[in-house]
Amino acid sequence: MKGVSKYEGILFKGGSITKVVDPLTIEHALQIDINDKAFTVVMQTPGDEIDLAMGLLFAEDVIGKKTSIKFEPHLNENGLIERLNAIIPVDQIGDGYLSARSLLSVSSCGICGKQSLEDLQIQEGSLAADINQHKWNTTELFKMQAQMNDNQLNYKATGGCHGAAAFTVEGEMLALREDIGRHNAMDKVVGSLIQSNNLAQAKIITFSGRLSYEIVSKAFRAKIPTVMAVSAPSTLAIDFAKEYGITLLAFSRNGKTTCYSNCKKNVL
Repeated sequence: MKGVSKYEGILFKGGSITKVVDPLTIEHALQIDINDKAFTVVMQTPGDEIDLAMGLLFAEDVIGKKTSIKFEPHLNENGLIERLNAIIPVDQIGDGYLSARSLLSVSSCGICGKQSLEDLQIQEGSLAADINQHKWNTTELFKMQAQMNDNQLNYKATGGCHGAAAFTVEGEMLALREDIGRHNAMDKVVGSLIQSNNLAQAKIITFSGRLSYEIVSKAFRAKIPTVMAVSAPSTLAIDFAKEYGITLLAFSRNGKTTCYSNCKKNVL
């Protein structure tokens, strides 16, 4: 399975010692260049690198949904993509590139490269109009979450991988991606949706981990009005969701979920 490697270890259990070989999620550095100039380094799980780059560049306002872009992958001796060069017409490169901030990103942090508080601000309007178009039944939401869980093959093998999935209002799963980084999984989903021209049909994201500001901001940038996660939200995630018209549900497990923003408008 791509993105998984086996490592030897010694298991201590009940007074016994046993040699084991465990499948583990690979964490690998990927350099993303723009027109042959280094832009960022992302710690990620191999697989769907173009989706990841597309989603990240979109989230950072370097490209738009209709930007002409080609990718040139450069492989290392193990056959893994270690550098991905994005060829973008200069007149189509957005302000996110011109801001020239460092975006060094590790698998646990998607905003580590931001240089000022202004970098955390979202400059567009609310999604309030979108959330009024459909009311979710919690039964529908849990079916979507279960569909994501059933298809998280990397997680089933390793227990060490996050997942994100995008769905239509009818509950059709448009894309599912996994990665060791939460924000990487989200970027891969958005990048996949852009390439398949399905971004406008995506109305809900189900998410395997905790919800932070970065995930809410990526959902907002992609105009996806509902986010449902299995774990806890941060305070800033809730604050941003309230301000930007996103319905945010968390602690979604064992038949329960808690809605923290835009609940009455969007959840039955």
